[in-house]
Amino acid sequence: MIFSFDLLINAIVSGILIGGFYAAVTCGVSLSFGILDIVNIAQPAFIILGSYVAYTLNASLGLDPIVISIIVLPAFYLLGAVIYQIYYLAFERRGQESLRGLAFFFGLLFITEVTLVLYFGVDYRYVQAAYIGPTWHFGAIDVPLRILVPCLVSLLMIAVLQLLLTRSFIGRAIMAVAQDQLALRLMAVDPVRIKRIAFGISIATASLAGAFLIIIQPVEPSVGREYIGRVFAICVLGGMGSLPGTVIAAMLIGIVESLTATFYGPSWAPAVSFGILLLTLAVRPAGLLGR
Repeated sequence: MIFSFDLLINAIVSGILIGGFYAAVTCGVSLSFGILDIVNIAQPAFIILGSYVAYTLNASLGLDPIVISIIVLPAFYLLGAVIYQIYYLAFERRGQESLRGLAFFFGLLFITEVTLVLYFGVDYRYVQAAYIGPTWHFGAIDVPLRILVPCLVSLLMIAVLQLLLTRSFIGRAIMAVAQDQLALRLMAVDPVRIKRIAFGISIATASLAGAFLIIIQPVEPSVGREYIGRVFAICVLGGMGSLPGTVIAAMLIGIVESLTATFYGPSWAPAVSFGILLLTLAVRPAGLLGR
């Protein structure tokens, strides 16, 4: 291990920036798993789908990947609403949402990945944007714009979601739907409709997260598998359904992984980050900001 102060500072900065990306990847799972109690293990597949939509329109029209992801947000929202309706009719309404529901989302993960492989192949794809190449230098600190821009937009997206959940009637209904559906019905609110909206929003976040991913690194259809364990770990560590907790946990995991990769090697990073998760849950089972 070679230690230097410059390496330490750069590792921390890099961890914070990549943590912002992790937060974007995880916020959809925080909504579906943390609030709705739906174990959507297919979320990374929809993120990769968002990456390929950004790639396709960037290559054909030359549009900025983040602009593309914002334009297609409604399409991803509708996709999520349709998926939840199928899930509700097939499993949740019958009380079979546990193992059979998990198999449903695993099937979606597999189908999405195979479809992308058949259409695009297994070659890595990348996008073009003015901020992908440049790096800002602040003394010994290097800040790549290809990571800084996704981090800042990610934090903005999560701030908007937090405002939606805490300041709007729909948001408060989403927060309440997992706690007391009977109370919602007494207020003439349909819990199924609220869950459909929430799940649609969770899938819509995959559009932005997918654009961030393909900006940060080239992608191929199976890349999403790398994030399945990480996103659920961050969701649990931050506190189920807590978006501020998700951001804090994502930053923590990002810093730990960056420090470990810098000073001990990248192969140790996942083990150390999951070790931090287990240690934190042993002290605080509800997570960092869990109730």
